[in-house]
Amino acid sequence: MTTRLFPALLRYWRGRRGLTQLELALEAEVSARHVSFLESGRSRPSEEMVLRLLSVLSVPLRDQNEALRAAGLPARFSEGDSHTAPASVERVIAQMIAQHEPFPMVVLDPELVVLRASEGARRLFGAFLADPHALPDPLDMISLLFDPRLLRDAIVGWESLARATLARLARESLLVGGDARLERLIHRALAHPDVPPAWRHPDFATRDEPALTVRLAREDTRAAFLLAVTTFSTPRQVSVDELRIESLFPLDDATRALCERLAPR
Repeated sequence: MTTRLFPALLRYWRGRRGLTQLELALEAEVSARHVSFLESGRSRPSEEMVLRLLSVLSVPLRDQNEALRAAGLPARFSEGDSHTAPASVERVIAQMIAQHEPFPMVVLDPELVVLRASEGARRLFGAFLADPHALPDPLDMISLLFDPRLLRDAIVGWESLARATLARLARESLLVGGDARLERLIHRALAHPDVPPAWRHPDFATRDEPALTVRLAREDTRAAFLLAVTTFSTPRQVSVDELRIESLFPLDDATRALCERLAPR
């Protein structure tokens, strides 16, 4: 008899995605009766069936491992160390960073800690930081955005960008049904000075911009970027699944010239 936890997890993820048992069965090309038996605990799932259903439900790899264990099966995906990606992935990241110079690019873990930063990113941060000595080690994007000693007062329209960041974190947390790491990030952001507690409850009715832009100004130095986020498609390792690569692209000639000027000749 299968444990009660897997049926509960399957019902939970199906509910999170808003699918009926019949809709899930059709997407996974299995019978609705079998899905019903799995959710009631009357049938014991195979590894292939667990992975098929959870793939259809777009369940993150870490949670797929949890569901496999709950079904009495071994975890399928290596969880590894987020600070050490496989050599093939590291080579791809190094190539992406090299090709993106002199513009900023950072590689983030699930807690938005900066695992890799291009020289373009280091130079840009250095040009706009309020107090370079206040940089935390390791550097993380929540501190960079919300700490008034770092980039906060250099960000044009900081309130809009900060609220959009918190809304994204809240949306991601809702998508996975609650994530302690995301909740910690929201709590840390709200703990900084002059961040209204009401921002914990974002207004999802507010229309997002088609693409996120970041504008910086410090004295006579200004820059404007479009932010693009890259993730790895169909990863087979949890740490790779959770990597997030953020690239800043110049929005105007002045920003492009600034990045080129900051680069060593």
